[in-house]
Amino acid sequence: MGNQVEKLTHLNYAEVPTSDPNGFEPDDNGPRIGVSYIFSNDDDDQDENLDRFSSEKNMVNHEEKPFDPGDQLECSIFYREECVYEINTGAETHSAESLLNKCRPGDLLEFVNTGQYPQWAVYVGDFQVVHLHRAEIKNNFLTDVSQGKKGRIVNGLYRYCALPPEVIVRNALDHVGSRDRELYWRNSECFAAWCRFGKREFKIGGEIRIGKQPYRLKLLFSEKKNHVLEFQSLEDVIMEKRRNDQIGKDAVMQELANHLNTTHDIKEDHFAN
Repeated sequence: MGNQVEKLTHLNYAEVPTSDPNGFEPDDNGPRIGVSYIFSNDDDDQDENLDRFSSEKNMVNHEEKPFDPGDQLECSIFYREECVYEINTGAETHSAESLLNKCRPGDLLEFVNTGQYPQWAVYVGDFQVVHLHRAEIKNNFLTDVSQGKKGRIVNGLYRYCALPPEVIVRNALDHVGSRDRELYWRNSECFAAWCRFGKREFKIGGEIRIGKQPYRLKLLFSEKKNHVLEFQSLEDVIMEKRRNDQIGKDAVMQELANHLNTTHDIKEDHFAN
């Protein structure tokens, strides 16, 4: 279900099969959500559009909404039974100036702000980072890339074995200037993670989307409540995770609750007669 090629962008929960909010499906063998982003745009470009539309509608400016750790959704990514990514709320963020005192060449950085997609970058030394932004890989000063956002070092989120620092830096610098059709990554996170770990799964089309969905995204709403979604590729999981980061924990919970209520109503109507 999650790989219908006629869908060009994200499918909302009302368009795909789902599972129990605790991650269990009593009438089946497990969670059944699968979302494909085969033809979707880079989410950094979508963020640019959001900025423009928000301004036109006189909505609250993103600069007035600093990062709120309480609105971040804890989650884990599993490949089959192996946990390959995990993030917990409460990770400390720092100003760009403070980050400069902590960074080492090859570190992965994430800049965060409420209502925006996280911006990932690779620190390459001399106060500079390489990052993918709006369909181009750029080399800029860390303080310029942060644009007032707070950031953090995120080397440990993905549980893959990192390449040597000099290789990570070379991977990043070798692609500076690449843009549009020359790009092999959908967003800044996929590019930065590829630079550090060198895994093809972070690239566009790095995995064939056929057969059983081997990836699971586990959303943790509380100690007792979670929800599980299944995907056929790592890049699809990352796109969904970043979308959740952008809309926030409360919006994800509301979206899922609305779908589960709709599904319940449909089942009641079906068996009413």
